[in-house]
Amino acid sequence: MSIVVTGAEGFVGRHLVARLRADGEVVVPLDRETDVTDAAAVAARLRAAAPAVVYHLAALSHVGESWRDPRRYARVNVTGTRHVLAAARESGHDPLVVVVSTADVYGVVDERDLPLNESQTPAPVNPYATSKLEAEQVAREAARRGQRVVIVRPFNHVGPGQAPSFVVPALARRLFEARAAGREEVAVGDLSARRDFTDVRDVVRAYVMLARHAVIGETYHVASGRDVSIAEVARELASRILPGARFVRDEALVRPVELPILRGDATKLRDLTGWEPTTALSRSLDDVVTSLDDGPS
Repeated sequence: MSIVVTGAEGFVGRHLVARLRADGEVVVPLDRETDVTDAAAVAARLRAAAPAVVYHLAALSHVGESWRDPRRYARVNVTGTRHVLAAARESGHDPLVVVVSTADVYGVVDERDLPLNESQTPAPVNPYATSKLEAEQVAREAARRGQRVVIVRPFNHVGPGQAPSFVVPALARRLFEARAAGREEVAVGDLSARRDFTDVRDVVRAYVMLARHAVIGETYHVASGRDVSIAEVARELASRILPGARFVRDEALVRPVELPILRGDATKLRDLTGWEPTTALSRSLDDVVTSLDDGPS
């Protein structure tokens, strides 16, 4: 039997497909050629694939863009999840569905509650996070009806291949552009936020381990357990690309609502599977820089 990955051409999807194929799995990648908001198309693909596992990664995930078109985010992230779960039920093979959510569902949290575990009450503060929490609810309803579903809440990812609209590659690209133009000033948003970064290759390893061991209906964090400021990440990137760079705040790059800090507790995942992150943030940043560097300017 095969393994289906929705959102297979996205940042995490590409790494997951590569990992599964390296493990010898038969992978059926689904991406834009199969619109998750098209119930009939999704059902047809899953019937043909006869999957043992479905990793549902397909989603709109840019927080800033979600403010501009919240209905589209709800349609893709919530309705799309509903269609994938329905297609899995109707495929005739009772596949496990790993529904990937986000730690952004927790919203603005009190530092006294850190690190966050899975019992923390979600309180989303942007349309993206709201859509993902609603998608979780769809998944839980399916699990209560007896469907084999697991929910994953990853904290921030980092690594090569991430879209430039996300903070780490966005900072790196601006530094490269400044270097090419002979400038030292680099426009940035709010650098005070602190995030829990895990390398994407560690993230997909966690997903694979959860598919093998997870308790049906449960929710699991994927997190490093360490938070780092975006300012520190910016300085680390500058040291690799443009030493001496000066960061200048640009209000156009500041989100309407920022989450000051997120740090996760992955004890539940670790106790179940033995998973630990193995890639240091410095290695992840090195790989991001290498993937974006077109050579000396």
